[in-house]
Amino acid sequence: MIFAAPWVLLALLTLPLLWWLLRVTPPSPRRELFPAIRLLAGLDPTEEAAARTPWWLLALRVLAAGLVILALARPVLDARGTFAGSGPVLLVMDNGWAAAADWSRRIQAADAILDRAERAGRPVALLATAPDGTGGKPSIGVTMSAADLRARLAALRPQPWPPDRAAAATALGGWHADGAAVVYLGDGVADRDFAAFATSLRATGSLTVVSSDVASTRLLLPPRSEADRLVARIGQVPRPVPSEVAVLAQSGDGRTLARATAALASGAGEGEAAIALPPELRNRLARLVLEGPPSVGSVLLLDEGSRRRPVGLAPGEATSAEAPLTGELYYLERALGPFTEVRTGDPLTLLKRDLSVLILADRPLPPGEERDAIARWVEKGGLLVRFAGPRTANAALDESDPLLPVKLLGGDRQLGGALSWGQPAGVAGFPPTSPFAGLKVLEEVRVSRQVLAVPSADLQNQTWAALADGTPLVTDAARGAGRIVLFHTTANADWSNLALSGLFIDMLRRLVQLSAGVAGAEGTAPLAPAETLDAFGVLSPPPQTATALPADQLAAAAVSPRHPPGLYGPETDRRALNLATALPPIEPSPPIPGAALETLGSAASERALGPWLLSGAIALLALDLGLSLALRGLLRRPAPAAAGAALLVLALATPARSAMLETGRPPALATRLGYVVTGDEGIDGVSKAGLEGLSDYMNRRTSATLAEPDAVTPGRDDLSFYPMLYWPIAPDAQPLAADAAASLNDFMARGGILLIDTKDGGSGGDSTLPQVARGLAIPPLAPLTTDHVLARSFYLLQDFPGRYAGDPVWVQRDQDRANDSVSPVIIGSNDWAAAWAIDAAGQNPYAVIPGGVRQRTLAYRFGTNLVIYALTGNYKGDQVHVPAILERLGQ
Repeated sequence: MIFAAPWVLLALLTLPLLWWLLRVTPPSPRRELFPAIRLLAGLDPTEEAAARTPWWLLALRVLAAGLVILALARPVLDARGTFAGSGPVLLVMDNGWAAAADWSRRIQAADAILDRAERAGRPVALLATAPDGTGGKPSIGVTMSAADLRARLAALRPQPWPPDRAAAATALGGWHADGAAVVYLGDGVADRDFAAFATSLRATGSLTVVSSDVASTRLLLPPRSEADRLVARIGQVPRPVPSEVAVLAQSGDGRTLARATAALASGAGEGEAAIALPPELRNRLARLVLEGPPSVGSVLLLDEGSRRRPVGLAPGEATSAEAPLTGELYYLERALGPFTEVRTGDPLTLLKRDLSVLILADRPLPPGEERDAIARWVEKGGLLVRFAGPRTANAALDESDPLLPVKLLGGDRQLGGALSWGQPAGVAGFPPTSPFAGLKVLEEVRVSRQVLAVPSADLQNQTWAALADGTPLVTDAARGAGRIVLFHTTANADWSNLALSGLFIDMLRRLVQLSAGVAGAEGTAPLAPAETLDAFGVLSPPPQTATALPADQLAAAAVSPRHPPGLYGPETDRRALNLATALPPIEPSPPIPGAALETLGSAASERALGPWLLSGAIALLALDLGLSLALRGLLRRPAPAAAGAALLVLALATPARSAMLETGRPPALATRLGYVVTGDEGIDGVSKAGLEGLSDYMNRRTSATLAEPDAVTPGRDDLSFYPMLYWPIAPDAQPLAADAAASLNDFMARGGILLIDTKDGGSGGDSTLPQVARGLAIPPLAPLTTDHVLARSFYLLQDFPGRYAGDPVWVQRDQDRANDSVSPVIIGSNDWAAAWAIDAAGQNPYAVIPGGVRQRTLAYRFGTNLVIYALTGNYKGDQVHVPAILERLGQ
């Protein structure tokens, strides 16, 4: 324990003088009968001296005075010692990607360091080791007081890239101060420059290292795509005990489509979690997210390379289509299988399900239902790929097939062989406008037979690949929103060895990408940043300093201020740049020799004892008042008086909130929120912590004063005291009892608002709400929009997230004048209580998904709007407020 104002302790020297002054007390009055006749009789003429104060009462008063003096000296319990030296304190903070997961704890630790420097009267300076958003190198700021540095510390944010410890070491080498103390708040992750950085730290001054729990640092690595699943990979520092971590597979709108658990063995640095989804759902995946604290390392964006497009294969002859080495589908299935969902069958059956690509292997299309169905599918955006062969060559004589990109000459052309003077032809380089541009042409690829196109003025523009003699190998044509592509040779090795080469696989991969709308930018084509991730893994518009990346460098690019992690390229060609793309394996930072060690969050928090000591002094003085009155005989009934004094002591001695807010009863004497008890201790605990966090947020940011929330049971408790009730729906909840439903209906009919939260946002599962809420008078509902009063009752909101984001919020559709047009029920699934919740340390124990400080802030703001809406109704819907709102919106 230390004293923030130790000079006040000099007042303890006055306690002996106080003892001497307090020794005298007035004598107790004596009761005398005062009859008029005996005015002078019986009077005692003896002169009395003042009585002495009892020693125990005197000790009580001196103790109270001593407590007041100690309280004014501002004692602090569990305060750590001062830093070595007498010069300035340099605070060095890692604010790279690894620091984001526990950033709030780091800021608290930094505040505690500033408190220690402030109590010692020492100036401080700050060095953040990660480059800022403009790409500026780490530098040490000017030395200032701890109070002034707090403003800069509050504005400091983690960055979504690694720290630049080499530049930080250079900054340390240029900073000198006599008697300096250095406090390094590290992220626990090493890099190649850590050794030089540690040497610079030791050379700057006496060093204290405050390190995080490195075992909590995890990173999503690039996944592995397999035929029937996507394998998520998790990297971490090897831990001495086994652990588990959950991976969420989410769509672009934030819905969780799958959840997989990775088991990491003791001492393992990497784990895997298999995510098996139907192709239709897998192709909707936009990101993988680690459950837990949000950070850029726990989010991995997915692009076209992680999707499996459904591809249908229809042979010309089904009986021998899959024959080894000779079948028409044999090479297609093996080329497409690793990165697509391959389906085989006749076209009519295949088109009954969603398809990205339909491949016909030497299958002519005579007039009929099959050709009409394929034509309609192509017109709507499908990609039809056809391979030639003997049947196609013979059918070309008919010239009635509209599903060919070019007109064909009848028969086929033979290159090489016993009856030909020519030799098999090689493949020419691909033109720049071809989707195959950039692929390496293999000299060993030879074509011995082909179908020829009828020469035309547009043939060159329709040719994506040609033979060395200039004749087309691959042609295409647009049809409506779709496209038709023709390979002028077979899909097996009968007419060429193309199907035996890696070029065949690459060409098919490009075509599948094209089916998804991917333009296929290759080579040095620049891809501009479209959306970038911040350090908490939240996508937002790119900063002005972000620049484009060449397409051929994106796969191995390292994230930096110029190239932050995120999505690059046009909307039709989004490419993902993730943090883990070029990061080395995570390794723990070694201990720095000679440094004092502290662990982040390991020490007990500092507690100011002054309020408690002052409360004790007030209690002792109140007790002294009662005892003094009793000694003087002024208390006729000591017991009731003592009880009253005790109540006064309790009222005055509580240094926290008032007794009204602490007891929580009666509810009519304070405005408070309520939550419906579910019987599940975990859910009820989250509801209580959530409403406590929301009440605290509103008490600090609005003029509303909310007491602690109450747990209520409809049908048993009176609900009329509460403006809003929060009702979480447990997965195994039972239907409402008749009396509970009647109580809630009466609550809503009399102006109360019932917030129903199914807590299953993003799960895509079926809610049990219809069964649970049976008996409630729920009006017709409509999605909550920005035009609703609830979206602008206090904050102007466009999104209404909780722990989850993206799901709609439902309010009353029609305006009910009887209830002042206020929706009596609000229904959603975003788990708002978990986003609002705070624990005993004032921290948010539940991570928001996909995460970020902004999402939690919006959740608090939505809760504020809810409470203001419940308290004021449609007040903000009045037309008088429209000009002010439009001005805020900038319209």
